[in-house]
Amino acid sequence: MSLSQWTAVDNYYNNLLLPEDEILEHVRQSAIDAELPPIAVSDAFGKYLEMMVKISGAKRILEIGTLAGFSTICMARALPEDGKLITMEYEQKNAGVSRANFKQAGLEDKIELRQGAALESLKDLIAENPEPFDFVFIDADKENIANYLELSLKLSRKGTIIITDNVVRDGEVIDMNSEDEMVKGVQKGNEFISKQSGVSSTTIQTVGEKGYDGFLLTVVE
Repeated sequence: MSLSQWTAVDNYYNNLLLPEDEILEHVRQSAIDAELPPIAVSDAFGKYLEMMVKISGAKRILEIGTLAGFSTICMARALPEDGKLITMEYEQKNAGVSRANFKQAGLEDKIELRQGAALESLKDLIAENPEPFDFVFIDADKENIANYLELSLKLSRKGTIIITDNVVRDGEVIDMNSEDEMVKGVQKGNEFISKQSGVSSTTIQTVGEKGYDGFLLTVVE
């Protein structure tokens, strides 16, 4: 099996199951035009996030890591009329691209983007004592995964779903001697969540156009 074959299978299912989407295509192109890194979720995973929001009935979503807003838009589309999504993005350039994309998608009223370091934004949000979030998507710097999980749990309730992306790292996650800071960050996050009471977690490995990776699925009990 190879990346080319995984990508071909993704393309087969995308062409079969995912209709053309001018808004999402615009988001992809906006990221290219702005020379943002090609690290957004795949079309298939974006649809998975949208469906998970629908299945869970989530009304309040927290996203850590916005980039150009692809996953943000996928999730926000699944919100009910009174739904709200707060997304956090460190880079000012990315935030500007995302805000334009939210407006293009007609979702600017449902999405609030907080620009700045996510750890500080999360602490500020906790201080506001908001209603708990129903759904959390973590897709930011891997070095801080443990911190993001810890703070996200403070903003959660019983039944909250937390998805943490990119936790397999081409299988490098099992290398306990890795010097890769992202791998070590994932490992630290895994250790943190494994020691928490009141949560249930599993990891799903994935292959596709983005290569070999996976995500951590956590439910607050």
